[in-house]
Amino acid sequence: MVSAMSSIVRATVVQASSVFYDTPATLDKAERFLKEAAELGSQLVVFPEAFIGGYPRGYNFADQSTRGKESFRKYHASAINVPGPEVDRLAAMAAKYKVYLVTGAIERERYTLYCSVLFFDPEGNYLGKHRKIMPTFSERLVWGFGDCSTTPVYDTPYGKLGSVICWENRMPLLRTSMYAKGIEIYCAPTADSGNTWVSTMTHVAMEGGCYVLSPNQFCRRKDYPSPPEYLYSPSEEFATPDSDSIIWAGGSVIISPHGEILAGPNYKGEGLFTADLDVRGEIPKAKFKFDVVGHYSRADILNLTVNNRPLVPVTFTSSPCKSKDKDGECKDI
Repeated sequence: MVSAMSSIVRATVVQASSVFYDTPATLDKAERFLKEAAELGSQLVVFPEAFIGGYPRGYNFADQSTRGKESFRKYHASAINVPGPEVDRLAAMAAKYKVYLVTGAIERERYTLYCSVLFFDPEGNYLGKHRKIMPTFSERLVWGFGDCSTTPVYDTPYGKLGSVICWENRMPLLRTSMYAKGIEIYCAPTADSGNTWVSTMTHVAMEGGCYVLSPNQFCRRKDYPSPPEYLYSPSEEFATPDSDSIIWAGGSVIISPHGEILAGPNYKGEGLFTADLDVRGEIPKAKFKFDVVGHYSRADILNLTVNNRPLVPVTFTSSPCKSKDKDGECKDI
């Protein structure tokens, strides 16, 4: 049961690199940032795409050699089961620091990996997940495809909370489905630090009439293993890279429903970027002019149908029992 809605929530996006191939160290790093955010009074903290488990940048993941296969083995080992012990630890962190926690994670289901976002409440409950429905470009070499059974929007005292990951935000039908669920605090963890990303996030904020929180990783070459174990580019076979060179520049940002930048973008290093979100005060003002699934829709000529059933490759159905035990249960199926 969600309590009466609070007028303002202090939200923080975390801009930081994973500790690649070292999930326990990444969790330790997450806790340090959570502690710092809590000291700022944050009630909602959002981490980047693939923060737990790491983002598969570099040449190794396009390489089918022995080295590439070993890279995937290590990456698979760094991913987490959901639920699992790492999820339990994240839930405990959310409770310890009394925050809503939203974090990107590489989820392992047997031998397929998914780019997911996990949600936790301040009581330490794991709420659920969103699996990225469309990995982008070379991501498809290492990540599976999610479906719309994991596109949740959660009621919180601060507003309706959900997530769309990275270039999923370029999919207008997915965005529309999230608007139809009433999303108000739109978390968009990303791995895009290009010069058009802030424009994309600004458009989403104004289109959806929602607050947009988009954390990204800031990575230097030294945040990934050194060659020859790990190649960021093929040229590293022949030249030692500069360990301090920036390979992912961040650009984390928080944007209001009016398209105003409230925090960020920052391209200089790791850090926290914080803003106060007034959901009850500002979203109605934005929706007054434009409500994309309300008064500005034309359902008579344009409408969307979403399949939110889990899509599984194999479904087992039971045949009639050949015999039953004394309790009436099937013995042989």
